[in-house]
Parts: sequence; C-alpha cells; structure tokens
Amino acid sequence: MGSTPQPRRGNTRQRIQDVALELFAEQGYEKTSLREISERLDVTKAALYYHFKTKEDILISVFEDLNRPLEELIVWGKEQPRTLETKKEILRRYSEALKDAAPLFRFVQENQASVRELSIGRTIKERVMSLIDLFMDPGTSLADQTRCFTALLAMHSGMFALRDAEGSAEEKRAAVLEVAFELITRAHGPEPESGK
Repeated sequence: MGSTPQPRRGNTRQRIQDVALELFAEQGYEKTSLREISERLDVTKAALYYHFKTKEDILISVFEDLNRPLEELIVWGKEQPRTLETKKEILRRYSEALKDAAPLFRFVQENQASVRELSIGRTIKERVMSLIDLFMDPGTSLADQTRCFTALLAMHSGMFALRDAEGSAEEKRAAVLEVAFELITRAHGPEPESGK
C-alpha cells in the first residue's frame, strides 16, 4: 500500500521471501496466509511447502539472510577500540545494513505486536542490545545510555518517520545518520588527550 515493491530476486526461495514480506507489510503478518503467498507467486501450496512449512519459517529465513551483516558488524565492533571514530563507523555500517534490509525493518515497524510473539523478536532485541553495548563505556551515565539507545532508535525509525518528507532516500538516510552521530558524540564525551 503506497510503497514501491522491491525488485524481485531470482530463485524461488528468494521470491517467496520477497512476496511474503510484501504481503506481511501490506496487510499484516497475522492476516496473511500461506495460500495468499502462493497465489501471489502463482505457485501451488505444495511448491511453497517444499521451501517453507510456515509463515514463521519464511520470516526467520528472511531475518537470517538480512541479519548476517549485522552479526558481522557486532563481531567487528567488539574487536575495535572504543573511540568516537569507531562508534561513528559502527553507525555508518549499520546505516548500510538497514538500507539493505529495508523490507524487513518495514515489516518489523508495522508488525511490532506480532514480532514480539515470534522467535525473531527476541533475537532482534538481543542484536539491538549488543549494538548499544558497543557504544557504552564503563560508568556511562543514564543520560548517555539514553543517548546511545536513542541513536539506534533514530536509525530504525527515522526512515519511516521521514517517509513523506521532501528529499531523496539518500538525503533522508544522511540526515538520520547526522542525528545519530550527534547523539553518540554527546554520549561519548571528549576524547582523552594523547601523550599526557
């Protein structure tokens, strides 16, 4: 509804994922049936069952595919020094991962109640908490913890909040990233002076 469909990927498994996410976003996870997915794909339910037994199986597979870059980012971030530049680089990379996973995050945004009940809801929460941990140093104040959390929240919801704002998708993404940088910079505080 009102969104441009994502370009179709090649193989049947990927096409099922794409169509399912479109339907989940259009009419909600709970209101979408496997029959509707198979009809939109113009395949039999048996062909659909060959790849996925349930709607949740489809969603989990999408999440696993699109979540890989995020897992790699968390591993990379844990190995880096906790400098302001590292934190900004984490946000830059996260912004790229979100751009590539836009259909999934649109689904999550529009189906929050369903996501909380599904197994991926717990995993998403764990990933977000792992990212927040990368921004916080020991003894981070409550206000700065809030800034770190809000920086990630801005990354998640900013594109949806700006959906109808003027500007290209890239301009909107840059604006959201700028706000996240400001929050992380404030939470990080001044860099220690070297050589003293």
